[in-house]
Amino acid sequence: MVRKNLVNATIVITGASSGFGRGAAIKLADMGANVVLAARRKAELEALAADITASGGKALAVAVDISDPEQVAMLTDSAIQRFGHIDIWINNVGVGALGFFWQIPVADHARLIDVNLKGLIYGAHEAINHFISQGFGVLINVGSVDSEVPLAYQASYAASKAAVLSLSRTLNEELQLNDFKDIKVATVMPWAVDTPWWTHAANYTGHAPRMAAMDDPKIVIDALVEACLNPQEEMPVGWKAHASTLSHNLFPDTTEKLSANVARRSIAKAQPQPNSTGAIYEPMEGTAMIEGGIRARMKQEDENK
Repeated sequence: MVRKNLVNATIVITGASSGFGRGAAIKLADMGANVVLAARRKAELEALAADITASGGKALAVAVDISDPEQVAMLTDSAIQRFGHIDIWINNVGVGALGFFWQIPVADHARLIDVNLKGLIYGAHEAINHFISQGFGVLINVGSVDSEVPLAYQASYAASKAAVLSLSRTLNEELQLNDFKDIKVATVMPWAVDTPWWTHAANYTGHAPRMAAMDDPKIVIDALVEACLNPQEEMPVGWKAHASTLSHNLFPDTTEKLSANVARRSIAKAQPQPNSTGAIYEPMEGTAMIEGGIRARMKQEDENK
């Protein structure tokens, strides 16, 4: 299913208040799409919707906690009531918990699964049922390089993102079995990206969050737009994601050892930071932006070593 343009396409975007969800919303609105902005932060979403409208776009802000299925159903109803239909649903959900698995409280692991997996399932269920009723649609699930390559200090996050990829693959199988040729499921899999995700993550490493060779959010934003126009089953983003996925397929044990050492060395370079639950339970103020400023801090930390 290849679209020539996105004019008047209605696109639901979860996680739209910051990071590449926010960036994709702005770009898709500029391309003529009706964007439905979903996240927990009502004021930030309404401000973004107002900015998009002032620029000539069409946007609807809907405050939603994606881990609540009733709120996700309300998101669907709100989008249809405003725009009449949904063409594309971007399941951009993801909170993190950084640290050794046994040092992270089990409640934080549970919350992460509630959001990253159960929340994504709720969104996918709403989207697929709507697409079946109208005969077409595109579901875009945002996974991670962690979907293919497990990463130390991110155990439950990596597990959730592996589940996202498996869910997407299974959905495509089931759609094929039922001959729903015009319903597509794509999984976008970025490398580590400089967004507020790192600030929002629960952190039990004792250090400020960082990761080697972070990508710019722009390449993920571009990948999300490409997935709207030409969805593919699996879409690694950037050469690092492609290379690590290929390496893991060929040399899994070696790749996992290398990735663990990269994560350990990166964390060791960071400035000390007390343990925190981040924004996994309650949203933060002051982080409604696309870039997270992590690369700038990393550069400063590296210069001070």
